[in-house]
Amino acid sequence: MNSAASAVTRPGRDFASGVGLLLRGLKIYGSNPGLVILGLIPAVISFVLLTALVVTVIVFVDTEARWVTWFADDWSADARTAVRDLATVGIIGVSVLLAILLYTAVTLAIGEPFYEKIADRVDDSCGGVANPVDTPWYVDIWRGIKDSARLVVLSALFGIALFLGGLIPLVGQTVVPVIGALVGGWILAVELTGMAFARRGMYLRQRRQVLRRNRSLALGFGTTAFLTFLVPGLNILLMPAAVAGATLLTRRSLGESDAPVRRIGARAAGAVTAR
Repeated sequence: MNSAASAVTRPGRDFASGVGLLLRGLKIYGSNPGLVILGLIPAVISFVLLTALVVTVIVFVDTEARWVTWFADDWSADARTAVRDLATVGIIGVSVLLAILLYTAVTLAIGEPFYEKIADRVDDSCGGVANPVDTPWYVDIWRGIKDSARLVVLSALFGIALFLGGLIPLVGQTVVPVIGALVGGWILAVELTGMAFARRGMYLRQRRQVLRRNRSLALGFGTTAFLTFLVPGLNILLMPAAVAGATLLTRRSLGESDAPVRRIGARAAGAVTAR
């Protein structure tokens, strides 16, 4: 294959590799039952909170659709109904997008010591980190909350743009959902790799720069995680696996080996200790 053809197909290969990293995270998680205990409780708490929020949005969606399409009050009945139906779809779609991103942010914040332990174990199983940065747990949590807040604000801005795009017939029901999944996937990749990058003394700005250089890889991982998080219940089970996969993504993006050199220890209960 010539170099031009290789350059064309490389993004596709990197995207597929990103999908593979999530699957490897799932394998690591599934083969170490102790990690289940570490990851499930924060995920369940976040799932209950965010599910209640989405249900509330859906219950009042007719009122919300009328509110955001105030400009159509004087239109003909058919035109008004059509634009409000599109608005309803857009509101639900944007709500689901934001709910998934908020779910990830809240879960990581609540379960930071648990998920950091998972990330550390994956790193150690692949040869460790040359010069790990050890900061107090409360500093990590506060920094994670600030970074997540910035990403959620960015998500909200994208959500507004996607909502407006959703009002365009046909395009809003075909192109916009794909863009939404890619945007959500990118933000998930940035969020989920936070702990692994922090262990290396690299934070939000540097994280985005590194992942941007490996955009297809990050999108393959993040978009797959985003789509699986759409399935109620599955998102709870996959959250720890996504953290494990994100650690592998971090290593791959930084040029570190992500090949396992030893099996991850199965000890889990009581593994979270004050640092």
